[in-house]
Amino acid sequence: MWRSLASNALNIVMVLILLLGALAIWGKSQYYNPGPLAEAICIQVDRGSNIRSLSKTLYERQAITNASIFRIGSEYRDKSKDLKAGSFLLNKNASMEEITDVVTRGGANTCGSEIVYRIGINLTQIQLREMDPVTNRYKTKLSVVSGEETSEQLGVLSKELGVRYRIAIAEGVTSHQVVEALKIIPVLNGEIIDNPAEGSLAPDSYEVQQGDDRQTFIHRMQAAQASYVLEAWESRSKNLPFSSKEDILILASIIEKETGISAERKLVSSVFVNRLKEGMPLQTDPTVIYGITQGKGILGRGLRKSELLKDTPWNTYVHKGLPPTPIANPGRQSIIAAASPANSDYIFFVADGSGGHAFANNLKEHNENVAKWRVIEAELKSPD
Repeated sequence: MWRSLASNALNIVMVLILLLGALAIWGKSQYYNPGPLAEAICIQVDRGSNIRSLSKTLYERQAITNASIFRIGSEYRDKSKDLKAGSFLLNKNASMEEITDVVTRGGANTCGSEIVYRIGINLTQIQLREMDPVTNRYKTKLSVVSGEETSEQLGVLSKELGVRYRIAIAEGVTSHQVVEALKIIPVLNGEIIDNPAEGSLAPDSYEVQQGDDRQTFIHRMQAAQASYVLEAWESRSKNLPFSSKEDILILASIIEKETGISAERKLVSSVFVNRLKEGMPLQTDPTVIYGITQGKGILGRGLRKSELLKDTPWNTYVHKGLPPTPIANPGRQSIIAAASPANSDYIFFVADGSGGHAFANNLKEHNENVAKWRVIEAELKSPD
C-alpha cells in the first residue's frame, strides 16, 4: 500500500515537473516570440509607473498576450527597476523582450508629441506635431505665430510628460532675430549674456529640454557653425580671392540671401568669386539692405536709388570687396559653396521668373536676361 502511494505521489510530482517545464517553455516563447501588435503604436510611461502597471496597460492596448509573463520576464532579466518615463514607439509585432528593452533603455522619447519653435526670417511659428506611429512621420496638428495667444491645447500639452521640444533655425536669419526669438521661448531659461556675432549661429533643428539655458544653447549653435566653417575651409578650392575662414562665412551669408535653391549656390558663389578676382564690386542688394537694417528687421520694400548710393560699410555698390561682416547666418550648403565655388566664367545673374536665376558672362547677355525678367516682373504685377 505504501509503495502504491509513494508511486502515485512520484507520478504526480513527475507530472507537475513536466507541466511546470512545459509552462516555462510556453512562457519563454510568449516573451521572446513576435507579439500581437497589428501595427506600430505609441506607449506612454508616466513618471512613477512600475512594471506591474505598465504590463496592464500593454495588455489593454493588445501589445502583449499576457501581463504576468511580461512582468515575470522583465523581472527575471533584472530590467524592471530600469523602467523609464516617456513616450515610446512600439513596432508592429514587437516581442515582450523588445518592448522591455525599449521602455528601459532611456534616452530621447521616440514617439508622441513635439512642440517646434520655428525661427524664420519674417516671424517665429510655434507648431504642435504628433507622430503617426504607423508611418513614423510627424503631422502638424496646430500652428500659431509666436506672440499670439496660444491655444489651450498647446498650453496643456507643453506640461505633459513625454512631449519633446525642438528649436528650428531657418537659413538666412540674422543673429539679432535669433536672440530676440530665444528670449521669449518659454521652454528655455536664463539670460543671453553675450550676443552672438553675425553669421556665427548654425541654422538647424535642435532638440532641447525644458529648462535648458539660453546662453548654453547659443554656444551650441556657435560650436556647430564653427565646425562647418572649419570643414569647408580645410577642403576649399585653390586660388580663392580671400585668405581667411571669416571671409568664407561672409561670402556664404551673401550666397544664402541671394538664392534658396541648393543647385544654384555654387554658381552664385562663382559669380562673386569671379567679380572679386576681376576687382569688380559685388553689387548685391542684400548687403545694402543689411547696411540699412543692421539685421534688426525686414526692409519690406524695394531699395531706393538713394540707398544704393548711400555709403555704409556693407554697400557693395559703393565699396569693392567683401563687406566687413556676414549679413546673416548661412547654412552649411552655402558655406560649402563659398569655399568651393563652381568653375564658371559668369559675372552676372538675375532672376529668371522660375525662382532661380539666369547667369551670364558678359554685359550684353546679362542685359538680355534683365529685359526678360522685367517682362515677367510686369506680368506678375499686372492685375488679372
